[in-house]
Amino acid sequence: MTTEERFERIEHVTAGLAEQAKKDREENRQLWRDTQRQLNEVALRMGELTMRMNDLAEAQIKTEERFRETDQRVAALVSAIGELIRASRPTPAS
Repeated sequence: MTTEERFERIEHVTAGLAEQAKKDREENRQLWRDTQRQLNEVALRMGELTMRMNDLAEAQIKTEERFRETDQRVAALVSAIGELIRASRPTPAS
């Protein structure tokens, strides 16, 4: 193999390595863009889920408040009925 043939072979191998590096770089860029897009989608979904969780928590708090209010109203009603029954009974003669 002559010196000129060796140089041509080195140039050929170097050109192949450069082309492979270029392909790898472009593939890495595409992977980076895809990853960024997926991260943005995940962040958006997390924001939506957070808002939904907050809405559910608020709804649960309101439901608990309604149960407490209803319990208080039932207790007051039972107490009033008891007072009414006591007031309508004839008092025993002493």
